[in-house]
Amino acid sequence: MLDVRRLQVLLAVVELGSVTAAAEALTYTPSAISQQLRRLEHDVGQPLMRRHARGMLPTEAGLVLSAHARKVLRQLDAAQADLDEIAGLRRGQVVLGTFPTVASSFLPLVVRRFRQLHPQIRLDIRSAREAQLVEWLENGAVDLSLLWDYEWRRLDPAGFELTELFQDPTVLVVAADHALARRRRVAIADLADEHWIVRAEHPVREVLHRSALAAGFEPKVSFQANDYQEAQAMVSVGLGVALAPRTAVLNRHPNVRLISLGSTVPARRVLAAHRRGQVDAPAALALSGILLEIGASYSATEAVTVTD
Repeated sequence: MLDVRRLQVLLAVVELGSVTAAAEALTYTPSAISQQLRRLEHDVGQPLMRRHARGMLPTEAGLVLSAHARKVLRQLDAAQADLDEIAGLRRGQVVLGTFPTVASSFLPLVVRRFRQLHPQIRLDIRSAREAQLVEWLENGAVDLSLLWDYEWRRLDPAGFELTELFQDPTVLVVAADHALARRRRVAIADLADEHWIVRAEHPVREVLHRSALAAGFEPKVSFQANDYQEAQAMVSVGLGVALAPRTAVLNRHPNVRLISLGSTVPARRVLAAHRRGQVDAPAALALSGILLEIGASYSATEAVTVTD
């Protein structure tokens, strides 16, 4: 394996014509230049330079190797320039994983801020369910990902570094003409007689059952929805009431109202996650900072008000 520093020495001697001139250009001593040349000649097994009255001239092997050295050093300079651009956030790419309810509420604020600050960085976003997001994190398909958890099912910090961005409260969704629609806050215990619209095979269903059980009642389910738009539509016509994370219903149906449940129903944590031990690129670090910045000011925690 040829030493890049010795190639640099050879090229300087060939282009400048003497050991002394090369030493001045590279800020080496002449003896150090001579020593590096001898070692390079030993590495290649043949002479590279010949002395003459006015300095040194390259041998045929020296001419061939110095031409290659010139290309190698130019390529390394180009590589360093590219790396400097990436480090200075003048180019690069970052891939973020997310899930639908946050992608439709919190994340657009992050994207807008990121593009304002770093317009030359390509931001790719992939939305999926939790299992897919975790797989992408593990295999490196995304640089970082947004995830969520509840107090009874915390994500394992052994596999990922987790940073809480904000608490996403659970709210009550009722029809605009419901008896509770003018209330600003209710407790889950006050809802024992309600009929419920739930998401089929979805964590919010477990939130309802755990909260109802703690309040001493079994919820009566009247409809199983496939998504929050469907759930809101059924709520709007009085088929029942529903629970939802606040971020899931920011795009609210015009005929429903959102009511705070306070601490009587648990919130979920929204987290930024990346693999433990990975070296984050500058673009990923910049995105992480913006996620924290927007998360700190995000008004999801106590932003629930009755809307006419």
